Amino acid sequence: MIKTNRNRLVMQSVQGQISHPTSVYPYRLMHDGTSHTLPATGGITYNAQIGDTAMGWVGDHIEPGVTIKAKDEKANGALNLLACIGNEAKVVSGDAKGAEGFVTGIHGGVEHVMVYFHQKVLEKMAIDDQILIKAYGQGLQIQQLPEIMMMNLDPELFARMNIKIASDGCLEVPVVTEVPAYLMGSGIGSPTAAKGDYDIMTADPDANKKYGLDQLRFGDLVLLRDCDNTYGRGYLKGAVTIGVIIHSDCIKMGHGPGVTTIMTCKTSKIRGIKDSKANIAHYMEIK
Repeated sequence: MIKTNRNRLVMQSVQGQISHPTSVYPYRLMHDGTSHTLPATGGITYNAQIGDTAMGWVGDHIEPGVTIKAKDEKANGALNLLACIGNEAKVVSGDAKGAEGFVTGIHGGVEHVMVYFHQKVLEKMAIDDQILIKAYGQGLQIQQLPEIMMMNLDPELFARMNIKIASDGCLEVPVVTEVPAYLMGSGIGSPTAAKGDYDIMTADPDANKKYGLDQLRFGDLVLLRDCDNTYGRGYLKGAVTIGVIIHSDCIKMGHGPGVTTIMTCKTSKIRGIKDSKANIAHYMEIK
């Protein structure tokens, strides 16, 4: 049995409002040199949710479901730092007031938090509706494996993910695929992985097919090989990171599906177990 410190973790309110998509310049440059006018981040995305494909959308960095942000910069910093994947979320203003959902990802750069709500709820929501999140999970530790750093993950979701400690002392985690360090792009060198994400580069179609990137879905768990996310994001031989796919593929060079880190270790104490059902939608029982 995995023992954690969840009973000592602090649950605290954070809040943001549904953010409007923004645009200054109409064109986005693709890695092949062509320019495109496309939907991107923010707002309510009605036809993309966790469990759906993260690939092939006619868009750039598409965020599934509802995107929220706090208007005050420091408050938004806390929202992005403290909200964890799987946290309870509730609509506290507007026509959908009282509806419940959960956090599905944290998107760095734009500093957005994404939240799942049922399709019927999305139809009642509007820009600037307020969403309250019960932030819970930062500081989570596995008592038997203190060398593994946990982050951005609700303890209850962790308990649902069929994670085990093997007889050799390694943590076995279901994942849909493993990604080599050389495919990690935008976000490398960030000073922390305790918020935000970084991207799997997808400009090489052969690599996409070899590692199953062309089949990625919003909410998929992936293993990042030789990637150390303990105190920032970088390369370290033997390190292992587990993350969740939180936004869509991208057209820009050095970008691709975004990964929010949920656990990392400087040594190979984390082992990926291939499982096509390793997706947040499955663990949260989204039909």
